[in-house]
Amino acid sequence: MKLMLAMLKLSLILLPVGAIAGIVSTVGGLASLVSYPALLALGLPPVTANVTNTAGLVFTGVGSAIASRRELKGHARDLLMLLPLTIIGCIAGALLLFAIPAATFQKVVPFFILVAGILILIPRHLPAEQPVTTGFSWVTVAAWLGVFGVGVYSGYFGAAGGVLMLSMLAVISDAPFAEYNAQKNLALGAANCVSTVVYAMQMRIPWSWVLPLGIGFLIGGLVGPMIVRWLPDRLVKLVIGIAALGLAGSLFYQAFF
Repeated sequence: MKLMLAMLKLSLILLPVGAIAGIVSTVGGLASLVSYPALLALGLPPVTANVTNTAGLVFTGVGSAIASRRELKGHARDLLMLLPLTIIGCIAGALLLFAIPAATFQKVVPFFILVAGILILIPRHLPAEQPVTTGFSWVTVAAWLGVFGVGVYSGYFGAAGGVLMLSMLAVISDAPFAEYNAQKNLALGAANCVSTVVYAMQMRIPWSWVLPLGIGFLIGGLVGPMIVRWLPDRLVKLVIGIAALGLAGSLFYQAFF
């Protein structure tokens, strides 16, 4: 009876945490700013918290994919590039989680997020009548390699992986923010699903935590794209960029002091 009451109490905490994190994830890619610290505060060790968070984020991917069908329409070609690169990268990253000490990678993470925040804040001047260019560009090639790198990062650690992905897609895509944000949500949802399978083969995942957190993530994943649809692009990107810079500063302090 006490165990059931404890699990109910835990679920009542995790469900709203997941809902808020799911909205933050689909709007700006910063779910871990909410859910990861909450899992640590509730007593999970860092690696277990990271794995639990990743497993729960699968539900965000499902919710956002359902809610973003309008934004994803017509982007099949982009997704054929984006999904394989992200998934292959995340498999490599998930395996690295059990081979490389987390402290080593955490010293680099703040710099990644700092660059991502800056890229998000740089305005793009793309006239509406500008035709889509198909010529070769080293910047675009580097951004696609960056997508693979974000996949590796997402499989390994994942905090602010959505911001990193948005910064790459901001370079690659000529689409409005809401559309490439929807592509980001789908790609990272698939990556989280694959990472969870890899994690499950390596360790025991606390599914009793994942389920209530995941239900919250699902709700947030359904609501988030609706918010993005109605908010001004520049305002959303400004908030994401500033939040990313703040997170980079916080992680830098944790890693080096």
